[in-house]
Amino acid sequence: MRSYPGWSPPARTIMTPGPVEADPRVLRAMAAPIVGQFDPAFTALMNTTMEQLRDLFLTANHWAYPVDGTSRAGLEAVLVSLIEPGDTVLVPIYGRFGHLLHEIASRCGAEVVTMACEWGQTFAPESIIQAIRTHKPQLVAMVHGETSTGQLQPLDGIGAACRETGALLVVDAVATLGGVPVRTDDWQLDAVIGGTQKCLSVPSGLAPVTYNERAEAKLLRRKQIERGLRGAGAAAQAGELGAIRSNYLDLSQLQDYWSPARLNHHTESTSMLYALYEGLRLVAEEGLEARFARHRAQEAALVSGIEAMGLSLYGERRTKLPVVTCITIPAGIDGESVRAMLLERFGLEIASSFGPLQGKIWRIGTMGYSCSMRNVLFTLGALEAVLTWHGGKVAAGEAVQAALRTYEGLALQPQE
Repeated sequence: MRSYPGWSPPARTIMTPGPVEADPRVLRAMAAPIVGQFDPAFTALMNTTMEQLRDLFLTANHWAYPVDGTSRAGLEAVLVSLIEPGDTVLVPIYGRFGHLLHEIASRCGAEVVTMACEWGQTFAPESIIQAIRTHKPQLVAMVHGETSTGQLQPLDGIGAACRETGALLVVDAVATLGGVPVRTDDWQLDAVIGGTQKCLSVPSGLAPVTYNERAEAKLLRRKQIERGLRGAGAAAQAGELGAIRSNYLDLSQLQDYWSPARLNHHTESTSMLYALYEGLRLVAEEGLEARFARHRAQEAALVSGIEAMGLSLYGERRTKLPVVTCITIPAGIDGESVRAMLLERFGLEIASSFGPLQGKIWRIGTMGYSCSMRNVLFTLGALEAVLTWHGGKVAAGEAVQAALRTYEGLALQPQE
């Protein structure tokens, strides 16, 4: 058998919309010894993690736990578990990840009704509320923070409209959880999905979810359909009658594992749960409001520097996502060449975008552990240098100075 050399990752400053740099405390937590998934010490950690997630989601929901898998596993788990074949599902699309919700819902056998607005903008909540009243869907699936366009969708009144019509409201908060308020109960959200690799500064591999009694009632009804069927062809018949079609991503089975019954479902991702626990401890130590303020402050400094450099932001300013800043690539500049030089010469990674925005914007994330004064100042200085190298017309020296003035006005310390 061949031998292979050891491998170490290169030093990087990651300023993308995810993944971001993991907090060193999280990485240390992942090195802790493995214990069995039914060890009382581990099940006690599971219980504590549920409490932490309730605090993070700002909810009194009983069910708040991570799904093992990336954020997309969480999205699929919720949608596969809550959408029955033939359900009408409303999906407002204002970027790439709205299209993802559409695709998953379609694979679940839903009749998907979409709304669309120009990328870089969001919907007036009233337009979504009107669509809910018109189409009377069984479920509404929405993105809270759309990283492909750097926009934050207002959710005012949408949950109440869903309650009026009997619809469930499912929200993708992967990009916002831990960096922007996600007020699950106040906004009357029935199910919310988060991610670990963005504002929580935990490696990708878990998807925190929470859902309320309205969502659980549908889960349990579908579970009863499956249990009531026996014999040949039962699996196909169960799917036709509305049983949950996935095993691994079946929330009704996952919640049995996270309940005091501890019914065996799969082998828990032990080290990832250590990581999530430590990441959520860091959130609690900082405090949610202080954490939200830190993300807003770093965004303000970054934006002031970008504009002082002479660059333009992309998208509607009023609904800008605080943790992602989109920049229009100047005419005549090869955006991919700039990104490559930032990575090769400065060890700095920023992102491009998707679909109609590919090659037209850069996206800079200020999320979690990456959301710091050091990283913002470094990013501004490096981007100015590389743009100058590429012949871009920038106001030399102005970006970092503008950011410093912003920090001075906010009276922030470097670690903030």
